[in-house]
Amino acid sequence: MRRAPLFKALDDEAAAALQSQMSRSRMERGDVLFHEGDRGDTLYVIAEGKIKLGRTSPDGRENLVAILGPGEMFGELSLFDPGPRTMTATAIAETQLLGLGNDSLTGLLSGRPEVSKALLAALAQRLRRTNAHLADLVFTDVPGRVAKALLELSERFGRPVEGGVMVSHDLTQEELAQLVGASRETVNKALADFATRGWLRLEARAVLLLDVERLKRRAR
Repeated sequence: MRRAPLFKALDDEAAAALQSQMSRSRMERGDVLFHEGDRGDTLYVIAEGKIKLGRTSPDGRENLVAILGPGEMFGELSLFDPGPRTMTATAIAETQLLGLGNDSLTGLLSGRPEVSKALLAALAQRLRRTNAHLADLVFTDVPGRVAKALLELSERFGRPVEGGVMVSHDLTQEELAQLVGASRETVNKALADFATRGWLRLEARAVLLLDVERLKRRAR
């Protein structure tokens, strides 16, 4: 929890006091926390598990905007713009969340400028990632986007094992394709090519990265 912007700017006593104000909820894989268009009045911090944030086009196509893990927060836009939710939040693993209502959050920010600064820094970082993702969709081919997505997932969810880095992303092949912004068939072709070259080995909702340097070069 100390990785979350709301907590890392506080001392232990203040962090404990804040956590006591937060609601707790538990989700199973596939559970939807809120849908795009729902009224938003709560910020959430992931204590355990993973959440995917996605949008649906008018013709029913789905796009994954982000995969979030422990210590990361979402739903904070409702504090600055109390409109409907802009994305749907769905658990992709067994997940535990802490929620903080807007009234409590507003009181925290008014008395703790250091928390406001940390929160704004987190929003700026997310905006940078969004801009980079948009640029990739325009300038990078699908295999390059697949390589980059795997590397980004490894930085957050990977763990060193004998022979490489095991990345337990908990995504189906369809969800991975949505994250990359390409068809499932095209993404599967790229993954198969990487596997044939010996850069990775596919596992069930996971991937073992065997040659990170080659993947980095392909992601450029």
